[in-house]
Amino acid sequence: MNMKEFDDNRRSFLKNTGKGLGIALGATLVGSLPVNYVAAAKNKNSKKFAYPFTLGVASGDPLPDGVVLWTRLAPDPLNGGGMDNHPFPVQWEVSLDSNFKNVVKRGTELSKPQLAHSVHVEVDGLEPSTWYYYRFKARSEISPVGRTRTSPAYNSSVDHLNFAFVSCQNWPVGFYTAYQHLAKDDLDLVVHLGDYIYEGKHSSTIRSTNVDTPEIYTIEDYRNRYALYKLDSDLQAAHANFPWIVTFDDHEVDNNYAGDIPQDPDKQSKKDFLTRRSVAYQAYYEHMPLRRTSLPNKSNIQLYRRLTFGNLVDFNVLDTRQYRDDQANGDGWKVPTPESENPTRTLLGEEQERWLLDGLATSQAKWKVLAQQVFFAHRDGDFDPEGEYVSMDAWDGYPAARQRIVDFLAEKDIKNTIVITGDVHTNWANEIKVDFHDANSQNVAVEFVGTSITSNGDGSDVKKDTAQYLQENPHIKFYNNYRGYVRCKLTQDTWQTDFRVVPYVSKPGAPISTRASFIVEDSIPSLKQLTATPL
Repeated sequence: MNMKEFDDNRRSFLKNTGKGLGIALGATLVGSLPVNYVAAAKNKNSKKFAYPFTLGVASGDPLPDGVVLWTRLAPDPLNGGGMDNHPFPVQWEVSLDSNFKNVVKRGTELSKPQLAHSVHVEVDGLEPSTWYYYRFKARSEISPVGRTRTSPAYNSSVDHLNFAFVSCQNWPVGFYTAYQHLAKDDLDLVVHLGDYIYEGKHSSTIRSTNVDTPEIYTIEDYRNRYALYKLDSDLQAAHANFPWIVTFDDHEVDNNYAGDIPQDPDKQSKKDFLTRRSVAYQAYYEHMPLRRTSLPNKSNIQLYRRLTFGNLVDFNVLDTRQYRDDQANGDGWKVPTPESENPTRTLLGEEQERWLLDGLATSQAKWKVLAQQVFFAHRDGDFDPEGEYVSMDAWDGYPAARQRIVDFLAEKDIKNTIVITGDVHTNWANEIKVDFHDANSQNVAVEFVGTSITSNGDGSDVKKDTAQYLQENPHIKFYNNYRGYVRCKLTQDTWQTDFRVVPYVSKPGAPISTRASFIVEDSIPSLKQLTATPL
């Protein structure tokens, strides 16, 4: 797409939506935004103020009285953004209607070069449980319009909530068709569980790009990588239609890193890795709808937090990367060792673990969600009944840390705990037991593991070892290898999870269907399967 085509596309979008006043939900918005802005680089020396909202808009971390609004000025998105090295004023508005006839809040925020000209507006003074529309303006240029929703009032009675969770969107291996379908779904919220970008070298015959995409290390590298991903129109539509709650996993920094320890010490020293982690955390903040409390401090970022939706659900958003001990005996699949089973080992760090347990014990919500990154349930990949073979990068590599949480749930008789997980690029439904080696042991929670948006490319309904996995791990009730997202429908009586899948990502246009649905009933931590529909 050349620059003229880009401008024509934008003018058409503004014309069709009332000069940027209306929002086109779902497929309309998906079709209205350009995908490839590589040619914008040709305009970087122009005195004309080029269209700056190429990366779209987003909102996140909803509270009863407000929400975070996000955008980033990037007229030349794949070449550092293209903005001058000085702050630039950005106007914003929040309205009850998509035509902005009922504006309830407006203001001006400075986009600063130190944060890549990103804007994080923490709007307050809004009404609980209310849909709003928002937009930005820089000079005469107007952003696409976003839609967001505040959370219910604290301690209020809430009878239902619909949300989806997603993870793992490796750009070169496939199209974001799952987001196209998600953007049209009936949701109040989206939760992203990590691997928003991938840090490694990108090479693709599926999604071509004219820019160099080696492994990334510098702040400029990470900014350009986020821009590449955020230029996708399906991802932009999903952000524009719902507020998001986000947390990272490993690929936002470096594959399988643990705390301040790099994956490959031969590739980078600990000092160099901390520098890399610092710029990676900064770039993550720059591109996510996060509050100022998550502004990084050098190589540290405050990401774990709790968001409450009345008396219905608490989202305990976890960080399983920044504070963990190093993986025992490497980061792959291994036989458990005395090191991995050391009772002092931690995945969350002492402070975050205590924060989590205290929050679970004092929660007044019906459902308590652990929104986290890596496989929580025990998963034995050795199909010899006498052996055991587990992932050292997941909770199986930190069994004592998991047991502390499981025992706490049992001892305190905490009901309705649901773990939602990303990372593994496949769908799973698991019952969480006090003792995973005893099929008759007490259940204390359930876990839903969501597949990837694209990572691992085109999937399959089952793998050759599916039957063996389910036989060896009787607490695992479902396993599927398609791409997609997971939709959850909550009421005071039930939690329903729908595994929404697409048959391929190597080309656009895939249909979506519900592969399986599960119900969890109030105070009963077990899985009841409703449907199972192979594609």
